[in-house]
Amino acid sequence: MNTEPYVQDILANLSIIRHRIQVASAKAGRPANDVDLLLATKTVPAEKIQVTIDAGVHLIGENKVQELKEKDYLLGTLPVERHFIGHLQTNKIKDVLKYVSCIQSVDRIELAEKLDSRLRFEGRTIDVLVQVNTSFEESKFGAHPNEAIALIEKVKRFDTLRVKGLMTIGLFDADPEKVRPSFRLLRQIRDEALEKGWLTPGQAALSMGMSGDLETAIEEGATMVRVGTALFGKRQYPDSYYWNENKQVT
Repeated sequence: MNTEPYVQDILANLSIIRHRIQVASAKAGRPANDVDLLLATKTVPAEKIQVTIDAGVHLIGENKVQELKEKDYLLGTLPVERHFIGHLQTNKIKDVLKYVSCIQSVDRIELAEKLDSRLRFEGRTIDVLVQVNTSFEESKFGAHPNEAIALIEKVKRFDTLRVKGLMTIGLFDADPEKVRPSFRLLRQIRDEALEKGWLTPGQAALSMGMSGDLETAIEEGATMVRVGTALFGKRQYPDSYYWNENKQVT
């Protein structure tokens, strides 16, 4: 039994987060099990992540390939599904595919092509989400909203890539209402793709919302929220530091 002093804090925070999801879902007229909780575990040690897995968490997301490697000694032995939620450079594809079951950050056709090539070589498929830059910020990755439908159409042509829906980071702002348009836009793009037949109801996931704005995201239709700081505590740098990769696309 893990007796580290941080355990009770993590478990208490996890209970609070689950309650927030439940309350927000009820307010939106949705069952709580419509919304998956994915833990954003960048910079979080594997031992702390294990506490949440032991408590029933089944989804975690990493931003960096190096962290996937470093934590695999423990997480690779536990019943948890790992997603990649950061910007993926094409020269890291081979490494990422060793650890994850879903890539949430497919944001350009070149990445889809390289993923397809590697997956064909390995004889496998993988779940993906198409990332859209709904905040229109230069510092953010993701397809431009005006180009998102076309990207979905192109990515779906690859048999190795199972498109499951869309992802956005959204605007970084302490006021959830200022973030709401980012979430609403992603839902509108998803709905348009459904109407055009480029997505089916089984491909309608919306990964959006984080610690400070998960309620707003759920109100706007999120099917997955990505929570880190509300569970593990504040990191050394703000979220914008970890998500801004200086737009180095390779």
